[in-house]
Amino acid sequence: MKTKTLVINSIVGALYIAVTALIHPFGFTNIQFRLSEIFNHLVIFNKKYIFGVGIGVFLANLFFSELGLYDLIFGVGQSIIALSITIFSGKFIKGIWKRMIFNTFIFSFTMFIIAIELTLALGFPFWFTWITLAISEFVVMLIGAPLIIELNKRIKFDKLLS
Repeated sequence: MKTKTLVINSIVGALYIAVTALIHPFGFTNIQFRLSEIFNHLVIFNKKYIFGVGIGVFLANLFFSELGLYDLIFGVGQSIIALSITIFSGKFIKGIWKRMIFNTFIFSFTMFIIAIELTLALGFPFWFTWITLAISEFVVMLIGAPLIIELNKRIKFDKLLS
């Protein structure tokens, strides 16, 4: 990994952690408005952002989650699976908006993994938990898409990592 890629991904990871810390109480329940999830859209621009987002999720869960190992396995696993699906889909889905919408649906759908986690760890009802998680993820990702698009106009995420 090039030094620039490592540094940029470290910044992405740190931003993920910082934003998660700001809304800590709302990021770890069955209705998770984890605003840092908007960083999931970065893989639309370059697949290398998977490292920064993945590390950010891992460290945020390590530092802030009360579920410990559950969140490290399920939370990081869900993110890596959804990010990987989005990266793979880039071969077939063209256009930033189409890919962001797809990414939003993939992350919302795969929240069933977090619902399993909360069912196992806390005894939450699976179906209700999955629905509330999916809705909250959908809202955050949908709101985050135009924000990332606007940031991209200035930062050029696709050119930042070469």
